Amino acid sequence: MKSPNELKDIIRAGLLSFPVTPFDSNDEFNPSAFRAHMEWLSEYPVAGLIVAGGTGEMFSLTPSEIVDVVKTAKESQPNAPILAGCGYGTKLACDLAQSIEAAGGDGILLLPHYLIGAPQDGIEAHIRAVCKSTNMGVIVYNRGASVCSAETLKRLVDDCPNLIGFKDGTGDIDTVKRITVGLGDRLSYIGGMPTHELFAHAFRGAGVHTYSSAVFNFVPETALKFHKAFQSGDDATCEQMLRDFYYPFAKIRDRKTGYAVSAIKAGVKLRGFDTGPVRTPLMSLTDEEMDMMKDLIEGHG
Repeated sequence: MKSPNELKDIIRAGLLSFPVTPFDSNDEFNPSAFRAHMEWLSEYPVAGLIVAGGTGEMFSLTPSEIVDVVKTAKESQPNAPILAGCGYGTKLACDLAQSIEAAGGDGILLLPHYLIGAPQDGIEAHIRAVCKSTNMGVIVYNRGASVCSAETLKRLVDDCPNLIGFKDGTGDIDTVKRITVGLGDRLSYIGGMPTHELFAHAFRGAGVHTYSSAVFNFVPETALKFHKAFQSGDDATCEQMLRDFYYPFAKIRDRKTGYAVSAIKAGVKLRGFDTGPVRTPLMSLTDEEMDMMKDLIEGHG
């Protein structure tokens, strides 16, 4: 297991991605299909993979399935940093973090607690408890019902040395900027909007210089090309790629709620991997939409 500080430095500037979780005909986790996809992705350099995350349908997985996903990922990529989605209520999140650590995980992405809104002191207590339950690095993910303020996050960083990262999926640039200015290099900052390439430049202005790429799952060359151009300041290349690929992809993604996950899984399937469908309450793309995805991939080379 990489230490929290090692992990913080590794993910600070590199691209991160979320592998999808394949299911078999009985709607069970399919480790052989997952392994095949992970081995293909291993040919492309990334700073780390967050398995069983949002794109990996963590919200539809059982705790034991999440552990199985982590174990399979470590077998497939023993030298790569493997982080895993973690969440739900505090007790379950703490137990899950410990199980992920025992399975060989290097860190966790702490997804929002389930359903109900919570006050800042409650969110703070929840994050602190999870951090204290594990030796792994913890990345806090602002999204949905769990939004940590700049003041709350500073107290947590002061108290939890293994809190190494902050990821934003809300698009609240004001809060993001307050966090990056207030905490400086004490954290790694990750953009986490759905299809974050669409938002990367806006977040760069708020002090966020890397992000997680879902499309890396099925067009890794494209994802890495955009990330390289983004980090080198080659905005002309980024703008061309937005026009040619990312905006057309977003048009498909926006056809139905939940397609931010479903369209990624469809893309992986079109690249020849056995993914199975998404689990409900998400829905898979229609045949017409699959054809649209196929044309996009083939048209992009």
